Amino acid sequence: MATNQNPGFDPKEIEELRAECREEGISFVYIEDPDLDMLESGECEHIQFVGTYKGQDVIYDALVYTLRLHHSSMVYEMAVEQLKTSFPSYVPPEERKANYKISPEDEEEAETALTELIEELEETEAVKVQEHVELDLESDYGIALDVCLNVEEINEEVIEEFIQNFNGGTLKLDTTLYSFTEDGEE
Repeated sequence: MATNQNPGFDPKEIEELRAECREEGISFVYIEDPDLDMLESGECEHIQFVGTYKGQDVIYDALVYTLRLHHSSMVYEMAVEQLKTSFPSYVPPEERKANYKISPEDEEEAETALTELIEELEETEAVKVQEHVELDLESDYGIALDVCLNVEEINEEVIEEFIQNFNGGTLKLDTTLYSFTEDGEE
């Protein structure tokens, strides 16, 4: 990791973020992220905050999301992979290129099969998830964090508590494996 070329390790950048946090009265800033705008409010937030890594101040660029959202994403990815055995030419809408073509009938059939696969994966609890924090030291800006928490909503209070525990070295993650259905937790 070339920290001297990563602006997230630059003392000037760090001080600017600290000043912005003081101005907002919280220990982090929200980052506008068009990819997250599609998600339901409260499931996921993109934030930045100042912390330390190996004794050095750094900006953490974090994606913080609920365990339920993580589970839904994992189930969807697994279902799409399974669907490709029956519908090898199917491409999910979020991955389609401009020139992708599928007949309305084939798309309806594939989407119905996908829904059935998702329901089956949920019913059989084939996917289990747990809280986690993953660091990406190869990030272009500071250190990227992937933070999955078992909470109903990602809000200011949850984020503040996470940062306090993370920076204080007192973060305790729930290692229980969970599975969810559309109707609730299992």
